[in-house]
Amino acid sequence: MKKLSAEQQALLEQIKQVAQGLGETLAPFCEVVVHDLLHPKQAILAIHNNLSGRQVGDPATELGIARIADPEFPQVIANYANQFADGRQAKSTSIGIKDSSGRYVAALCMNVDLTLFRGLQNVLSQFGSVGAAAAGVDESLDPAGAEAIRRRIDQFAARLATTPRSLKAQERRALMRELKESGCMEVRRAMEIVALHLGVSRASVYSYAK
Repeated sequence: MKKLSAEQQALLEQIKQVAQGLGETLAPFCEVVVHDLLHPKQAILAIHNNLSGRQVGDPATELGIARIADPEFPQVIANYANQFADGRQAKSTSIGIKDSSGRYVAALCMNVDLTLFRGLQNVLSQFGSVGAAAAGVDESLDPAGAEAIRRRIDQFAARLATTPRSLKAQERRALMRELKESGCMEVRRAMEIVALHLGVSRASVYSYAK
């Protein structure tokens, strides 16, 4: 077995700590694996939330072998389709770790079992389903146009790679200008709808709208 340099050993130890933290945060839906790419025949150093049935000491995957063979191989491959040995569908992200010489030392991999989420999605869908309106009455507790306002706010936040509740004051002012120009603020209770979606008071929304 190749002897690791002090730098390489330190990198592996740090990645193992990161993997433990991610594993505890993302349990039980996401398997987190640390691969030692300098020893591909016994590559797996740590595995948290074991969904694949692999063990510490198992060999590197095809992706790991590709990184070992090519230092120019992409460091981050995110959200690619994968599959566990028993056929369960997964979504995976693999992050390669290089030392100061540019050589791949390790990989941090996350594998999400999509069947768990699809099962949860089915439960939520059933829970959220409603029957025909009683006596033919189609009732809504939301003012007409409210969903359009929320959708436009979500789109505005997405363009800034953030969430509605994380918008900064100047971004909220720009949002209010956009909502006003689009006619969204003509909707009944528009200020209240915006305030609730942003997680701020109506007074704040009035101030952003000035």
